[in-house]
Amino acid sequence: MHSQGDDSSLSGDSRILLGKLWRQVSPVLRGNRRRVGLALLCLLAAKAGLLVIPFLLKALVDGLDNPPELVGFHWLLILVLAYGGARFANTLFAELRDTLFGRVTERAMRIINLRVFQHVHSLDLEYHLNRQTGGLARDIERGINGISFLMRFFIFNIAPTLLEITVVACILFINYGVTYSAVVIISVLIYGVFSFRATQWRTRFVREMNSADSNSNTRAVDSLLNYETVKYFNNEKFEASRFDESLATWEKARRNNRLSLFALNGGQAAIIALSQTLMLAMATTGVRSGTMSLGDFVLINQFMLQLFIPLSFLGFVYREIKASLANIERLFGILDTPASIEEKPEDPCLSIHNGTIAFEQVCFSYRESQPVLRDLSFTVTGGQTVALVGASGAGKSTIVKLLFRFYDPEAGVIRIDGQAINAITPSSLRQSIAIVPQDCVLFNDSLRENIRYGRPTASDDEVEQAVNAAHLEQFVRQLPEGLDTTVGERGLKLSGGERQRVAIARAVLKDAPILIFDEATSSLDSQSEQAVLAAFRELAGRHTALVIAHRLSTIVDADNIVVIDAGQVVESGTHEQLLALQGHYAGLWQAQLRETI
Repeated sequence: MHSQGDDSSLSGDSRILLGKLWRQVSPVLRGNRRRVGLALLCLLAAKAGLLVIPFLLKALVDGLDNPPELVGFHWLLILVLAYGGARFANTLFAELRDTLFGRVTERAMRIINLRVFQHVHSLDLEYHLNRQTGGLARDIERGINGISFLMRFFIFNIAPTLLEITVVACILFINYGVTYSAVVIISVLIYGVFSFRATQWRTRFVREMNSADSNSNTRAVDSLLNYETVKYFNNEKFEASRFDESLATWEKARRNNRLSLFALNGGQAAIIALSQTLMLAMATTGVRSGTMSLGDFVLINQFMLQLFIPLSFLGFVYREIKASLANIERLFGILDTPASIEEKPEDPCLSIHNGTIAFEQVCFSYRESQPVLRDLSFTVTGGQTVALVGASGAGKSTIVKLLFRFYDPEAGVIRIDGQAINAITPSSLRQSIAIVPQDCVLFNDSLRENIRYGRPTASDDEVEQAVNAAHLEQFVRQLPEGLDTTVGERGLKLSGGERQRVAIARAVLKDAPILIFDEATSSLDSQSEQAVLAAFRELAGRHTALVIAHRLSTIVDADNIVVIDAGQVVESGTHEQLLALQGHYAGLWQAQLRETI
């Protein structure tokens, strides 16, 4: 991505972006050949109607300028009707063109929007930890709108306007000589060179404005997403001050953009006014000298009006194209971001037999020189419940991320039933694992649909069975709308224990052979914890279960307890065996006992 002031390479960047855009939209255009062809025919018909109008006006004015006995009223009436027909045809075929091609544009926008959405979801966790949601959404929105603009105006405005300029210059040359056509061509060239150079100059202001817009939107969205935190710390004024700072930057960028636009529009208007004045002066001289008729004067004036209206619009189109390219630059920057873990069609799907999980000498670090896991090895036998315990920062949650393959280990291998998880499709791996996370974030939808998210194809009866399995039925009965109750953004209308039981209901509904319970009771009160644990034990009895434990009292009946310290396994065994060792686990157990006294 180039800096905002880097305009020297913009033309090269523009060609690259247009090449990428063509690769994205060309399949859509090929798939709608007939519709595109009809739209082009309508375009030609609309331009033909427009080019006929000056000749009809010339004939009508000359007819009115002649004595009535030389030009009959019926002939004048035919010319008036023909003029009206040409005007109507121009508008009708232009509307038909837009209607026909609009469907192609909308299909392309839908396909590219979906492609970006899917690609963002395919990117690794590191990308999503660093992204700014508000700015990302605004970049995607502007980029898609920019693509829509380019598709419509590049095809139906630039090429037709250039064609119209050529035809008008030829008509003037044939009928009135080289001087008139030369004025048109020179005016167009001066206008084009000025517009292109001025637009090149002001593109940096467009980029600055877009960047400021994204930053202010990001600030607003981030603050609203953390509404409760803002309230807890009484920081409304602080948030408003920070938002106002970003808005001040946005205001300045908008002002610079508007001033640069004024300079561009003023220069274009001056060129148009001078060329039209010169052409009308020449035509006036021709009429006074008798070499031209009043009809010729009207024809030349009409051609100049018709020519500079689309030419003026061409300047707008070029400005918008440059702005659109600045917008889609960010969009394609998102699409060009590589996914470190990709779904490869040639990879096999995971085949689960008994659900045995094995970590074999796994090493991993988020940053160099700060290893999180060091030669980590342990096994979860199929059907067992194994707990991972250790101090904060020991690497327990990292193990979950590696098992879901949000990251790949730097060394070692993770296997499920003997199959290395980096050699199977990520989708089949994640389909085989259900998780009850520490922080269950819900969608702003009904309770029913949030539970159904565990398996979107589940029936209402299956959802209700999952509710019962998660011991949520009593809570649901207390709600006025039952399962149709909306849970609010991120599920904030529910308590922590209720959200955890929704997470368990999701896991029940998913019915995956491997279950992960990630410190899901660490922030709950004792009553909620017991309800969640009861639901979990019923669920874990039918699966291979890996429990990330914070409260050791919740995992005393686990089949095996693995103690992690500084990214390594230091102890493993049952609760009684580990207490007898008087090692790390016993120390953690005694520390938690003292906390409860």
